[in-house]
Amino acid sequence: MKIVTRSDEILMLAILRLKDNAYGVSIIKEVQKRTGKKLTFGSLWVSLDILHKRGFVKKIMAGPTPQRGGRSKIYYSLSPKGIRALEEAREFQKSLWEGLSAQLKT
Repeated sequence: MKIVTRSDEILMLAILRLKDNAYGVSIIKEVQKRTGKKLTFGSLWVSLDILHKRGFVKKIMAGPTPQRGGRSKIYYSLSPKGIRALEEAREFQKSLWEGLSAQLKT
């Protein structure tokens, strides 16, 4: 089992939540809304590129739009490998926390 980092997990969960609207700006806004952390575009692009190279996310280039001055958007979605990685991360977290709830109440 290859465990993804917490940062990878946060980005992939944002992409999952955004469904068909997962592109740079929307991902940054979703991450900030959920975590309170600000991402820079540079760090986002690097992280998304790594996730893409590892096979966790897919990139889809949309056509240019007049609203963006003719620039194209890149949309992201999770690959089947990415979905499995998130499921494994969730199960891993559950196993780490198993049996510790009582100790936290002291």
